[in-house]
Amino acid sequence: MTPSPTAARATAGREPKQERAVRTRAQVLETAAELFAERGYDATSIVDIAERVGMTKGAVYFHFKNKEAMAIAVVESNYDRWPALLREVRTENLDPRSTVLALLDRTARAFHTDRTIQAGARLQSERSLIGTPLPEPYVGWIDLLAGLFEEAERAGQLKKGLNPRTAARVVVSSFYGMQHISDVLHHRADLMERWRELRDITLEAVLPSDQAPA
Repeated sequence: MTPSPTAARATAGREPKQERAVRTRAQVLETAAELFAERGYDATSIVDIAERVGMTKGAVYFHFKNKEAMAIAVVESNYDRWPALLREVRTENLDPRSTVLALLDRTARAFHTDRTIQAGARLQSERSLIGTPLPEPYVGWIDLLAGLFEEAERAGQLKKGLNPRTAARVVVSSFYGMQHISDVLHHRADLMERWRELRDITLEAVLPSDQAPA
């Protein structure tokens, strides 16, 4: 039996429930990230999130069983962004030193503008307030940069005698400390300036621009 034109139009204009649920969950998560970034974990409630996103508290609970689950999802969403950033840089076919600098420059810009990135960092710093374990921080970045520094070492661009993993730990510690201080003192308004300072001092020591390639 062929459906009537009216029924066909109604079906075509109706968003599938699953797609609508995915979209709504993403909206809730984005709103939670905004509030976690602005206020921190402890000062943000489910009611706050529901009011800002324009939903009932019950509707929010349909997507997340509690605030801890939201925190985990925000941190995971934060980490999910980084592989795409690296893939984007890799498409430029840069040498190892330029790859590191381009990646960290984009990362600094993400910390400056992306509320989910900001929320993920803040939640990790407040992990003792959250009643459930969060994904382990920093180790992924250390592994990533260690691999890039190994490439730089093979290309003769890493400072001679410097261990790639040691360099990665120092750079990750410096970068995350830099963005945290910028957040606490100036709400990240000066983050790009602080990044350029870190780049010109710390990265220059690790990947000297005047060191001849091998």
